Amino acid sequence: MTPGPSHPDLQVTAKDIMREYGFEPDFPPAVQQQLAQLRAKPPALAAGGDVRDLRKLQWSSIDNDTSRDLDQVEVAERLTNGEVKVLVGIADVDAFVPKQTPIDQHAAKETTTVYAGVRNFPMLPEDLSTGKTSLLENQDRLSVVIEFVVDEEGHVKSSNVYRALVRNQAQLQYNSLGAWLEGTAAAPAKVEASADLQAQLRLQDQVAQKLKKQRYENGALNLQTDELRPLVLNEQVVDVVNQQKNHATELIEDFMIAANGVVARMLEKVSSLRRVVKQPERWDRIVQLAAGYGEKLPAEPDSKALNDFLIKRKTADPDHFADLSLAVIKLIGPGEYVLERPGDPTPGHFGLAVQDYTHSTAPNRRFPDMVTQRLVKAMLAGRPNPYSDDELSAIAANCTEKENAEKKVEREVSKRLAAAAMEHRIGAAFDAVVTGVTPHGTFVRILRPHVEGLLAQGQQGVDVGDKVRVKLIRTDVQHGYIDFARV
Repeated sequence: MTPGPSHPDLQVTAKDIMREYGFEPDFPPAVQQQLAQLRAKPPALAAGGDVRDLRKLQWSSIDNDTSRDLDQVEVAERLTNGEVKVLVGIADVDAFVPKQTPIDQHAAKETTTVYAGVRNFPMLPEDLSTGKTSLLENQDRLSVVIEFVVDEEGHVKSSNVYRALVRNQAQLQYNSLGAWLEGTAAAPAKVEASADLQAQLRLQDQVAQKLKKQRYENGALNLQTDELRPLVLNEQVVDVVNQQKNHATELIEDFMIAANGVVARMLEKVSSLRRVVKQPERWDRIVQLAAGYGEKLPAEPDSKALNDFLIKRKTADPDHFADLSLAVIKLIGPGEYVLERPGDPTPGHFGLAVQDYTHSTAPNRRFPDMVTQRLVKAMLAGRPNPYSDDELSAIAANCTEKENAEKKVEREVSKRLAAAAMEHRIGAAFDAVVTGVTPHGTFVRILRPHVEGLLAQGQQGVDVGDKVRVKLIRTDVQHGYIDFARV
């Protein structure tokens, strides 16, 4: 008799956790009916009228190695005065999913795709999000293009938004492209094969680095969050690996922040959704944290001073910078979606050091971006706002609530994935740092891979930030427990 698996089916567990936190991971029958209608009569993929034909431009996408829900493509052009025009093409999901249709109603409730490690729970049916509305390589797709000009100093000078037909010429991945841009690895095959694409990507990288430098000078926070991804072999989690930032991830991050700023400013005269991170409520604790490292921060919240401190700590102690970043992120507090009416004062986004910010660049996987896309298209067509203030306010509240729930789902599943990946390492010793000392226990994070667990033995006399050597003594996949002993 073949023995069963030593731990629960993590896909089933992930689905149960989704329901526990208020998600409905299965699509209702009405969604399938709408999909059948879309297959029978898809929207026309044609240029003309207010839709420009930009398929001949050298568009490319950069995303995770396994991503199929591609929301954006990019291309850049150097102008005669040395400035650079950047075009970001965003998937036109609204063309396939009109407001108040069954797919839209389901997306409005779920609000986000949940990436639960062992499987994804898409906000939109995969026929759309990884198919007809995804900007896949060598496919003609409808898009909303956000265009902006960046000067030599990294300032966004002018901008435009319009509809267009686009074609992704090269679907690229963060890890391989980032290593090439940073000079630590050979070019990916698609990049190696095209001198024009190489030049295009170098130009995009240069512009993105200027945008990032300008944001940091304005006080954007240089934070490091280690994203753990499961390594699955024969349907078993065998390891967890860190997704590190690199020039490719930064390229997309900085282009998207700039593009979202363009859209936010475009919508200033209508009611819209904004993404805000208000000034930290617990700034006094951040000041205390810095004082523990011998640094003095101002009494009032100051993102530039905080970022200077973070950069100094990253240089001084890179091994523990992710832990410091996590502490600062928790003290700043979570972001939220809010209704902004014309003329309302905006609290801006503390972590990004931008006053004008919305979410508009990921409509395949975030509902606020679909809503914003409809606002933009209505404005371009001279139509009235498709949403009332009450609707936008309710959407903002639900999106904030579901985003917080999504983080809890991902954290719960991640704990179980880490336990599954570590169960074959019982008895192994690791370098670790103490990340928490609470009434519930003392917690440590090992440095490679960045997995957290309980210091079940030898916890006396240690404090947050201490470096310790630990041995793995127990894992419990069902509950996501990982226990260490000090050695």
